[in-house]
Amino acid sequence: MAGRALAREGLVGAYGHCSARINDDHFIVSPARPLGLVAPGDPCIEVAMNRPLPPEAAGEVRIHQAVYRRRPDVGGICRAQPPSVMTLSVARITPRARHGFSSYFAPAPPLWDDPALVRDEASASGVAEALRDRPAIVLRGNGCLTVGATIEEATVLCWFLEDSARVELDLRQIQNPASPLSELSAAEAVRRATWDGALLDRMWAYLTRDDPEPDPAA
Repeated sequence: MAGRALAREGLVGAYGHCSARINDDHFIVSPARPLGLVAPGDPCIEVAMNRPLPPEAAGEVRIHQAVYRRRPDVGGICRAQPPSVMTLSVARITPRARHGFSSYFAPAPPLWDDPALVRDEASASGVAEALRDRPAIVLRGNGCLTVGATIEEATVLCWFLEDSARVELDLRQIQNPASPLSELSAAEAVRRATWDGALLDRMWAYLTRDDPEPDPAA
């Protein structure tokens, strides 16, 4: 459901993957094919956090392994290529906290400044270390990674990050050189970045609308 939601919103195309932790040592990851083409009932791939990847898993699933090992608070991960995030990343820009959705990444997501695919252990560990305790990291010319306590949260944050990048791009087009762009203060961002009021559940319901598979969490 998460993968199809990412595809439905244009956050992934032929590439991308998402995963969910199932215990302290294993997680499941989407099949190595376009997420929009994954059908209900198609099996996910079980991956051990401290063993070599199974041959059917995409090479960049190493990032998931590295993040899960370092972040016991993470229960879900999305690896995607949102278009506005991608455009900014090529210029080595990540969206600043300028509106409600971008407050979750305040003051801005970190940037992994390497356009190569992350297919070796050293690079995967580097991305996980650069992520630190943040909810997202932008990969230059290569999309982004969002993480959450659940796969639902990681998916919603991926949509939030793309909306943040859209706002960043729009603001830079209308910017008055004599006036700095507005940005949330640290206190404003903390106050706004809330899940109270069922914000996560409501956004997940929106993203999975018309999905052919019943939501197991419903």
